[in-house]
Amino acid sequence: MKYLFAALMVAGAVVGFGEAASAAGGCGPGWYLGPYGGCRPMRGPVVVRPAPVVVAPPVVVVRPRVCPYGFRWYAGRCRPF
Repeated sequence: MKYLFAALMVAGAVVGFGEAASAAGGCGPGWYLGPYGGCRPMRGPVVVRPAPVVVAPPVVVVRPRVCPYGFRWYAGRCRPF
């Protein structure tokens, strides 16, 4: 029984690989099936140039004053002058 199962697995693998080869219409890589059944070479690859990337200018935000008058921001906290 295990030999029969192994034979079925091998036969399934062979059939599976055979279908992958006919995916290109039987012409092979770089060729396609023409209108009258003949194989024709593909033209060069179609290269689409990507759109230019528009970079937004950096946004500058003025930080509001966080310390009361008479103090300054230094070393992570408000300190007197």
